[in-house]
Amino acid sequence: MPSTRNTRVIVCAWCLFWALMTLIAVQDYRRGGGSALWQPLLWEGSSALVISLLWLVQRRASARHAGLLDRPWRWFALQAAWLPMYWLAFVPLAFGIRHAVYAMAGEVYRHDPWPQLFVYEISKVSLFVCLFTVIAFGLLSWRRLLEERLRLERATALLRQAELQRLAQQVQPHFLFNALNTVSSLMHTDVDKADATLVRLCELLRATLRAGEQAQSSLAAELGLARAYAEVMSARFGTRVRLDWRVGDALLPLRLPTLSLQPLLENVFKHTVEQRQAPTSIAVSALRDGADLLVRVEDDAGRLAGPEDGARPGGVGLANLRARLDNLYGPGATLTLSQLAPAGVRAEMRLPCAP
Repeated sequence: MPSTRNTRVIVCAWCLFWALMTLIAVQDYRRGGGSALWQPLLWEGSSALVISLLWLVQRRASARHAGLLDRPWRWFALQAAWLPMYWLAFVPLAFGIRHAVYAMAGEVYRHDPWPQLFVYEISKVSLFVCLFTVIAFGLLSWRRLLEERLRLERATALLRQAELQRLAQQVQPHFLFNALNTVSSLMHTDVDKADATLVRLCELLRATLRAGEQAQSSLAAELGLARAYAEVMSARFGTRVRLDWRVGDALLPLRLPTLSLQPLLENVFKHTVEQRQAPTSIAVSALRDGADLLVRVEDDAGRLAGPEDGARPGGVGLANLRARLDNLYGPGATLTLSQLAPAGVRAEMRLPCAP
């Protein structure tokens, strides 16, 4: 794309330059009393044709020197080596065309003596070539800068993708470890329930593995995984947990990081439900706040160890989620823990809305 754009810019600049030169030649010719407009068109047209051909020869032959753009003096020296080609070829070719066309028209093309003509034309062509060489250097340098930036962006994207894959792979074993602990606990109290939970766990793991292949998924998909996880955990804790889901249908298509809601729910089960015998109410909600999506998981019994813990990762799951949020959204996304009164902890994930 940058190469095509540069070519268009050079061609446009080239055409505009020769259009201007032709217009000036026509005006000077008519001001001098001339009436045969084909003559100034021939003069400038022959010059444009010959210089264009010589310039193409130079550009094709010197394309291999593109690697020297970071050493301008070396690059310009190699371009200057082409000047003798213009000195030797321009006058014979351009003026040969003019003489031939005039002869076919039954006229004689008159000009200054050859020595004087050579000096004048060589000076003019040298100035012209130097001007477009500087322009070409600027455009080639700009293209190289764009290509370097594009390569850097691609490398950064690949690094981000690799980091997200690493983080997703970290979540899955961590989730599996906690889920298997649940099944292990049920084996000692209710084998049938443990068997049913194990089947549900297998279904959940298949869905988790499929989801882990992509960086983002819909809120609907995340809710499905979170509900499945809650069913597995509820089989273990029974009446010790009550869940309330408060998510409007309009928000379901919105995008958020894959496996981002389940760690918030897991944090409550691990640090609150597991630590007490009394029932714990958990509310899962999602709402729009301007251009942001807020996803909250809060309970009515948890406690943070201290005020500073609101900024702490909250374990492997939340530390992992924070890293993924930073990778995907940068400073546009946050994950916070806050103490509720009289008791309870709210985990809130804020991220840009992305349908």
